[in-house]
Amino acid sequence: MGSVRSLYIKRAAREILEKYPNKFTKDFSENVRILDELVKTDSKTTRNRVAGYITKIMRRENMAATENA
Repeated sequence: MGSVRSLYIKRAAREILEKYPNKFTKDFSENVRILDELVKTDSKTTRNRVAGYITKIMRRENMAATENA
């Protein structure tokens, strides 16, 4: 089973991706570092959850681009 993410995690990730579309990669640890530089979060857990969702979105986009090519 997959993990369930709260709406505020998904919303935050989408808003950050809209502002900085070319900064993020498919690598989780790189996304955590970039997210830490761009946005100051109160908790490490929230930062990691947002970075994880961004990573999932980036991997999904990459797979879709690969299938269409």
